[in-house]
Amino acid sequence: MTPRAISRRSFLAFSATLPWAFSAHAAKSIPVGLELYSVREELKKDPEGTVRAVAQMGYQGVEFYAPYFEWSESQTKQMRKLLDDLGVRCFSTHNDSSYLSPEKIGRARDLNLILGSKYVVMASSDPKPDLDSWKAIADSLNAAADQLESAGLKAGYHNHQREFVPVENQRPIEILAKNTKPSIMLQLDVGTCLEAGSDPVAWIRANPGRIRSLHLKDWSPEPEKGYRVLFGEGAADWKNIFEAAESAGRSEYYLIEQEGSRFPELETARRCLQSFRLTHPA
Repeated sequence: MTPRAISRRSFLAFSATLPWAFSAHAAKSIPVGLELYSVREELKKDPEGTVRAVAQMGYQGVEFYAPYFEWSESQTKQMRKLLDDLGVRCFSTHNDSSYLSPEKIGRARDLNLILGSKYVVMASSDPKPDLDSWKAIADSLNAAADQLESAGLKAGYHNHQREFVPVENQRPIEILAKNTKPSIMLQLDVGTCLEAGSDPVAWIRANPGRIRSLHLKDWSPEPEKGYRVLFGEGAADWKNIFEAAESAGRSEYYLIEQEGSRFPELETARRCLQSFRLTHPA
C-alpha cells in the first residue's frame, strides 16, 4: 500500500495511538524516588543502611527532610559518596521555612550542593490566616530563590491542606503561584490536595511548567484509613494525574511518600513502589 492509499480512517486510527506512545516515552524519562520521611524511624537508627535498603528496592532517588540540616560537612559528604556508589540521586530536600531565611540559606545551599540536590523545598509554612501573610511567604521564597539560583540550585514550595483552603475567598496556593517567580517549583502533595477537596489534575493544568515534582501520597475519605492507605488504594486518580504531570506539569521526578500504614516502614516503601510500577510501568 502506498502512502496515498492510506485512508483518512486508517490515519486517524494510527494517530489515536500517538498520545499513548508519547505518554509511554514520558513515563520512562521520569524517575521515581522516596521522600525519606516515609522511613523516618529507620533513618534515625541507621541513615546509611536505610538509604541502601531504599536503593535496593529500586528507587532511583531520594528526598532528605529536615534532620539533614544538622549533619556536619563530613557526614553530608559521606552520604553523597554512598548515593553515588548506589547510583541514586538526591533530587531535593525538604526544609523548615526558617532554613530558607537569610540567616540560614547559606547552610542549606552548601549542604544541598554537596548532596547533589537540585531543589531546596520549603516543606511547610504556618503564617497568620490572611492573604498578606501568604504574600510574605511568596516574598521570602523569591528572596531565597535569588540566593540559590546564583549557586545553580532552585527553590520550591510543598503544599499541605491549608494551602488549598480558601482565605478571604482565595486559596493560599493561588497566592503563592501568582506571586512567586516561575522558576520556583510548586511541589504538589496529592493526598493533602485531595483531603482539602481540591482537584490535583485541575491544579496541575492551571499551572503549566510549575509542578515539577509530586509527592505520590494517596488518601482515603474513610476516616479509619485516611493517609494509611498504600499507593493505589485511595481516592487519587493516578492515571489522569500522571498524564497531566507529564504534559502540562512538565514533572521531572516523582516521590512516593507515606505517613504510615499497616506495614512496617521499609515494607510500606517496597509495596508502594511495586504498586507504582504496576500503575505507571517504566
